[in-house]
Order: sequence, then structure tokens, then C-alpha cells
Amino acid sequence: MPTPTRGRSALERLVPLSAETFAREHWAHAPVVTPAAELPGGILDLFGEAQVDELVSRRGLRAPFLRVAKNGRTLGDREFTQGGGVGASVTDQVSDDKLLRLFADGATIVLQGLHRTWGPLVDFTQQLAEELGHPVQANAYVTPSQSTGFSDHYDVHDVFVLQMAGEKRWRLRPPVHPAPLRDEPWTDHRAAVEAAGSREPELEFTLRPGDVLYLPRGWVHSATALGGVSTHLTLGVHVWTRRHVADELVSIALAELSRDEQLRSSLAVSSSGFGTERLAPDVELVRESLVRALGSIDPVAVVDALEARARGTQRPAPIGPLAQVSAAQALRDDTTLRLRPHVAARLVPTGGGGAVLRSRLADFPVEPRDVGTLVALVDDGVLCADMVGLDLARRLLLAGLLVVADENPDTP
Repeated sequence: MPTPTRGRSALERLVPLSAETFAREHWAHAPVVTPAAELPGGILDLFGEAQVDELVSRRGLRAPFLRVAKNGRTLGDREFTQGGGVGASVTDQVSDDKLLRLFADGATIVLQGLHRTWGPLVDFTQQLAEELGHPVQANAYVTPSQSTGFSDHYDVHDVFVLQMAGEKRWRLRPPVHPAPLRDEPWTDHRAAVEAAGSREPELEFTLRPGDVLYLPRGWVHSATALGGVSTHLTLGVHVWTRRHVADELVSIALAELSRDEQLRSSLAVSSSGFGTERLAPDVELVRESLVRALGSIDPVAVVDALEARARGTQRPAPIGPLAQVSAAQALRDDTTLRLRPHVAARLVPTGGGGAVLRSRLADFPVEPRDVGTLVALVDDGVLCADMVGLDLARRLLLAGLLVVADENPDTP
């Protein structure tokens, strides 16, 4: 059940377009550059330079939650980490002193995984992922004045770039390898990317605080900080593609073929190894079997497989273990409960009239007498404890599937 951020959708805070217009005219193929003035919701509350200093100096970050780049090269972890000292037996804790020296010398600081380490971005990225239907991560790039940080490259995921402080000049060029997959980094096309970088950009502009850029995967880009330190957030959208559908189709088909004794049988003894004439009949037999298996797959099986993968790419909304136990102990009949945000719950029928509540957590078995109540909960998202029953409500609370409803659910 979506929880709006500051009463607005996450996407509305990033583009001055309706979700339908954005999906139709820009998603996956065309950049969008939006000045802050066209985004009345604003983005500057999400992160900033003070938060950078807090994270690197007081939060005990460890690699790989931070990396450092200079002159297009990513530095080794030892160049910016050290031991944690007494009571913290770790060897890769971020060193604020080393970062100070590196940053003063022109290095770019990259804070990775902010969708797991900074509260406002945890909430915002989870909401954006739910609206888009694709997983989202958040990184921050802090670049000294006149530093490029990274040379021309492309990303294998779509990005929203949020300028939080300072100014940065961007240069965009069309893809040299359209719609790259996750295992097709720009280094696979280094020569083409470098050649594209030597040509005039198709778009060149400066992002200032509060401005946002949407950039589809594959677009070649570079950026240079202007007149001071530049801090920007990159929200990476790890898109699902038709290749993922193909992967699941083939996986299901192979599982089916593995049950066929004829397909499991050994190839003939051959002292000369594989040869076209000898192997051609086996290739044709397997091809025909594979085509039949692919043709018999129910689309529901593919959807189920993709949903299972999708559940593993994100986490539910954060939950406080101590507060949750306290809420379970204090539960009353009139307590209003709701599904934990972003838990992705779905009720799946099982034999004998029962069901299992499938989600990003462990499967929760549901007795036949409770199925109707859980159907209402999944559909509506909110129920009173007396409608669920105190015993079942407590078990759902302690399983992390329910939380006590906020008085103001639109407030993050």
C-alpha cells in the first residue's frame, strides 16, 4: 500500500509531468531536465552537505558504503579506511581524516547504498520503486570544484540526478549501445564511448540546487563541478527488461526438460569429440523439446517467478524491533493495524482451504478460518485488531507483517 512522501508521489517530486506522460514520452529513451522552479514539492530536504559530513564522521560507515574516485580512477579501500579502534574490531571503517586529505586534493566522494543508510532516502526510494515497479538505489557524489570525477561513460540502469548543492555542467550524448543489460558495462564498448565523448554533445546544461535530470540507461555522459563543491544524488533504477522474462521462460522450460528421461540420457561415445554430423540429431531433438516446453508454459508461472525475484530486490519499510514487541504486548481490540509498507504481501491459496501470506518476509501460513480476514487486509491494507483477532494480530505483528497504523499515514 503506497505511502505518499509529503502528500505527493515520489515521481511527481522529480519530473513536472504526469506519470502517464512520463511513461509514454520519456521512460527508457529520452532525458528530462527539470529546473527547481518547476518542482513545487522540492527535493533539497532529502540530503545535503551536512548529511555527508555526518555520515562519514559519525555513523561508522564501512566500505563498500563509500568509495573515492580521482581522475577517472576508483581508489582502493585502504586509501580511505582504517581500523575502528577499541571496541570496534573492523579494519575497513571510513576514515574522515583520510577523506579530508583526498577531497582537498581533488578526489570525488561517492556515498553508496543511501537507500539503506539515510532515513529520508530509505522512505523516498521505496516509494519511487513502488510507483515505477522497478528497484531503486541511491548514491551521492560529492565533487570538488572543476573536477570531472568520472570520465565519459554510460550506466546500465536509468538514473534520476538530483542536484543538492553547488553546480555541475553536464554533457549528454546518445547511446552507442542502446538499452544495455546489467552485464554489459560501458567498458565493453570503451572505444565507442571514447569516440562519442570527443563529439559535440546532444545536450549540455548546468544543474543547480533543486534541479533534476532523468537519464535513461545507455546515454553517454560526463559532468564537471563549477565554482565550488558540488553534491548530487543519483537514484539508480534497475529496470526489469524483456530479457528477464526470457530468462524465466528458459529456466522454467529447462526445469521441465530435466524431468524427461530422453533429455537426461548420455550422448554417444565418441573418440573424436563433438562433430556436427554426429551431434546434429541430438541438437535437433533438444531444440524441438525446448520449443515444445516453452510453448506449454503458463504465463502465470512466469509472473510468479518474476515476482519472486522482485521481492528479493527491495526490503520492506524499516521496522523497530523494540517498538514492535511493545506494540504486540499493548495490543487492544480497537488498535488500528495496517500492512507494513512495501512488504509486497500476496495471499496464495493452499490445499484444504488454507493459504500462505507470501511477502518479502518468511511465508506466513493462514488457517482456512482466517483466509477471509487476510484477503480483506491485503486488499484494504488497514484493519482493526478485533477484526483480525488479538492472537493472530500479535503473531502478524511479531512476524513483521503488520504495524500499528500512524495517526497521519501521509507523513513519512
